[in-house]
Amino acid sequence: MLCTLCNTTLITQIDTHFYDCERCKAIVKDEKQYLTATEEKTHYESHNNDVEDHRYQNFTMPITQYVLDTFSPKHKGLDFGSGTGPVISSMLKKQDYDIVPYDPYFAPDQKVLHSSYDYIVSCEVFEHFNNPKLEIDRLVSLLKPNGMLLIMTLLYTDTIDFKTWFYRKDPTHVFMYRSETIAYIAEEKKLDILELTSRFIVLKKTI
Repeated sequence: MLCTLCNTTLITQIDTHFYDCERCKAIVKDEKQYLTATEEKTHYESHNNDVEDHRYQNFTMPITQYVLDTFSPKHKGLDFGSGTGPVISSMLKKQDYDIVPYDPYFAPDQKVLHSSYDYIVSCEVFEHFNNPKLEIDRLVSLLKPNGMLLIMTLLYTDTIDFKTWFYRKDPTHVFMYRSETIAYIAEEKKLDILELTSRFIVLKKTI
């Protein structure tokens, strides 16, 4: 199997389901273990993502607050992978922000993928990408010059026991990132890293 981000041949297995990519330092699920689209959608529908749930709002606040601090309602945003409860776009729309949701299962309007955006938010989505190279290329292409990609995904470090890690246990998580993976993406896509924590990442398009 090849790494779905950097196309490197995967040799080292962490366990029966995942490989460790030597080049981009990602953790990649064996494609034989992927769920079908129907199974994946059913799993997502089991999530209780109520946009009025204060706990859910607080969880997504790193992205929402960054948008409020950095952009104004005149800027155009995309909530990519908005899911069953598009809490980020819902909260921003209440502040008169111009942001549209997109989700392949729950908001599948392809027209929004033919516009360009000042910012794109993607919360707990990147770890679900079967083809992260394709998806990241698409997101970067949708950004205007100096546009920003705001990501929430939990980064892996070698201090974590991978086999018991809750991120590993989610059957829809197929691609997980280390900080080195984010650095690889930034270099390959010519993006500046503005924020990089264990859970929140901001990348800026420089050209």
